[in-house]
Amino acid sequence: MSTQLASLAALGGAFALSAAGTAWLVRRSHAALLDHPNERSLHQTPVPRSGGIGVLFGLTLSLLVASWGAGLDITLAWLLVSASLVAGVSLWDDFGHVSRRLRLLVQASAACVLVAGGLIWSRLDLPGIDWAFAAPVAWVLTVLYVVWMINLYNFMDGMDGLAGGMGLFGFGALAALGWQGEDALFALVSACTAAACGGFLTSNFPPARIFLGDLGSSTLGLLAAGLSLWGCQRGLFPLWAAWLAFSPFIVDATSTLLRRLVRGERIWEPHRSHHYQRLVLAGWGHRKTLIRAYLVMAGAAACAVAAPSLPVRDQWALIVAWAIIYSLIAFRVGLAERQAASGQP
Repeated sequence: MSTQLASLAALGGAFALSAAGTAWLVRRSHAALLDHPNERSLHQTPVPRSGGIGVLFGLTLSLLVASWGAGLDITLAWLLVSASLVAGVSLWDDFGHVSRRLRLLVQASAACVLVAGGLIWSRLDLPGIDWAFAAPVAWVLTVLYVVWMINLYNFMDGMDGLAGGMGLFGFGALAALGWQGEDALFALVSACTAAACGGFLTSNFPPARIFLGDLGSSTLGLLAAGLSLWGCQRGLFPLWAAWLAFSPFIVDATSTLLRRLVRGERIWEPHRSHHYQRLVLAGWGHRKTLIRAYLVMAGAAACAVAAPSLPVRDQWALIVAWAIIYSLIAFRVGLAERQAASGQP
């Protein structure tokens, strides 16, 4: 099979197998994999949380096809081993309770696998700034970064279509950056991940018939971290460009965590204080909130793709512009809550 044909088969297969696998799981999910409403939920009735199985089914088979055509890259092998660790403990958690300590231990171990494979956050690489970290500092920062990306993606998976949409736009942006840099393998792996997320959305767009579960959301978070480090290692883009691509999740999750810390809340307990949750509770509903989130995701992804080719001054202007945008979003969320509380439309 030619490399080009294998790539097309992998890309189409990622979408089709994810869509078909997810649709099958909607009908056949085990009772233990039902997501019952709780303090964090926005849904009112139990929904299967086995969608991650469908996503990873489509993605894994598509990558096998791609490897058949192009050969398995050693860095991709490290990434898949790391993802397997996170997927394993997350699936176990979907079936029953796994302690926070064990989850974090396995997540940190998965991050160490990436470090062993050479996927390291080795430098502060901002526009016009290139500051190398000492090796021990780089290793610690990499582990913290990977563990945080795993958990923030999980935190943000709380509304129909949101995590799948972030995967579609975020990994799609990484794929475009890979193609721009003429790195076919990196682009294909990223594109297949985006396609698998797109297949999942066929059953997850509101009203959702299935959720990702910890298996899906945590593994996508690991892949977002791993692929961002891989693309940076290959010189395809600075790390901050990948952060921009996933910034709708990074900014919401990080700002929410900081707010809760300032208020003295127990950050490990379930809550509904992310921006998207607050908008739904303020009366926007799933679809209105999701469509506006998709617009933000699309804008961030497009800017991330354009960023590496911009002059340094324009790159800083882009960063400042998005800081302003997210500040305005936070203000709009607060305004929506105040309007809802006062009974205004």
